[in-house]
Amino acid sequence: NNEKSVPQLLIRDLKFEKSSLAKLMFSPDQENHPSKAPVKYGELIVLGYNGSLPNGDRGRRKSRFALFKRPKANGVKPSTVHIACTPQAAKAISNKDQHSISYTLSRAQTVVVEYTHDSNTDMFQIGRSTESPIDFVVTDTVPGSQSNSDTQSVQSTISRFACRIICERNPPFTARIYAAGFDSSKNIFLGEKAAKWKTSDGQMDGLTTNGVLVMHPRNGFTEDSKPGVWREISVCGNVFSLRETRSAQQRGKMVENETNQLQDGSLIDLCGATLLWRTAEGLARTPTVKHLEALRQEINAARPQCPVGFNTLAFPSMKRKDVVDEKQPWVYLNCGHVHGYHNWGNKEERDGKDRECPMCRSVGPYVPLWLGCEAGFYVDAGPPTHAFSPCGHVCSEKTTAYWSQIPLPHGTHTFHAACPFCAHQLAGEQGYIRLIFQGPLD
Repeated sequence: NNEKSVPQLLIRDLKFEKSSLAKLMFSPDQENHPSKAPVKYGELIVLGYNGSLPNGDRGRRKSRFALFKRPKANGVKPSTVHIACTPQAAKAISNKDQHSISYTLSRAQTVVVEYTHDSNTDMFQIGRSTESPIDFVVTDTVPGSQSNSDTQSVQSTISRFACRIICERNPPFTARIYAAGFDSSKNIFLGEKAAKWKTSDGQMDGLTTNGVLVMHPRNGFTEDSKPGVWREISVCGNVFSLRETRSAQQRGKMVENETNQLQDGSLIDLCGATLLWRTAEGLARTPTVKHLEALRQEINAARPQCPVGFNTLAFPSMKRKDVVDEKQPWVYLNCGHVHGYHNWGNKEERDGKDRECPMCRSVGPYVPLWLGCEAGFYVDAGPPTHAFSPCGHVCSEKTTAYWSQIPLPHGTHTFHAACPFCAHQLAGEQGYIRLIFQGPLD
C-alpha cells in the first residue's frame, strides 16, 4: 500500500514545483534572482520625464531609481558630539573613515556630530554630484526639453549632495528623508551662512541652502488622493513650515505632529527637480507599462476617425514618443475635439497658435496628443480619456484631476500645477480637458 502511494506523492510535488517556477518566472522583480528576490523598498521617479531621460537612461542618471535592500547595511546614526574651538580642530575631529556633520557657528566655534554605523538601516543618497557617494544623480528638469543639451545651459540650483533616504532593513521597511548627503570624505558641512540651531535636547540641526521640501498626499496615492501641505525637512529629519523664500536665513516653525517618514505618493522637491516616492506596495497596485500598452491598443482598435479627413487615427507606440506620426491624433484644447493633423482654420491674422475647431468653431490651441507612458504617475488604471493642457499628454481622468490640483515648487518662491510627464505648467481653467473622439462611420 505504502509503495503505491509514493509515486502519487512525487507527482503532486512535481506539479507544485512547476507552478511555483512559473510564479518565479513571471514575477518581474524576480527575473534576475530566481532563488530569492531582493527586497524592494520603493522607487523614486523624477517628474517631467515620460518613462526615460531624453538621451536615454544611463547608470545612475535615469528617470526612475529603485531602492533595494543592500547586501550589507550601510546606514548611519548620530553618536558623539564634539565642540571645537577652531575650524582646524573641527577638521581633525572629522575622521575621513567616519561619517560626521559639521555645524560652523562662528569663526571661533564649530560643532561636529559624529555618526556611527547602523546595522538596521540602508542609506541612499541623491544629488547633482556624480561622486561615488551619490546613488541617484539628478539634474535640473527643463519643462518639455527633448535633449540634455537644453538642460546644461541652466545654472543648477540642485545641491551636489541634496538629500539622503534611510530605509529600515526589517518590515515594514519604513523610509525616512533627511536634507543633505555625505560627501566623498563622509562629511556634511553646514557653513556660517546656513540656517542652523541647537535643539531643546542639546543636539544640533540645520537647513541646506535651497532646502529639501516634502509633500505627503492625503488619502495615500489613490484615486481619492488630495494634495497635502509642503514642508521643509531639516538635516536631522525634523519637519518645518516653509521659509519665506527658498534660501531665507530664518527657518519656518517646527511642525511637531508630522514626520519625515515617506509614504506612497510623497513628493520631494530639490529646487530644480521634483521626485515622486512610490512604495513597493503602491507600485504593485499601479498599472504596468503592459497595461498602458493594452489601453493604447484598445483605443486604436476602436479606429477613431478625423471628422474632417475621415482618416483613421492611432496613438504611436510607446517607444516613438517624440516624433509626430502622420496618424497621430491632434486636439483642440478649448473643446476637446480630436482630429488628425490638418490646416483647417489656420487664419493668418492669428499668431499661428490658435486655431478654430471645425466641429464647434471654438478657437484655441491645437496640439498633438501623446500617451503618458510613465505608469508610476497614474493614480488609477482608468482608460486614457483626458489630456493635460497645453502639452497634450493623455492619461486617465482621475490622474489628470489629481495632478492639476498639486502646486509644485517653481523657482525660489512660486508654485504652480504642472504635467507630471513633461513638467509644463498647466493652462486653462482646469489644466486638463476631456477628449471627444469620433468613431468610424462604417
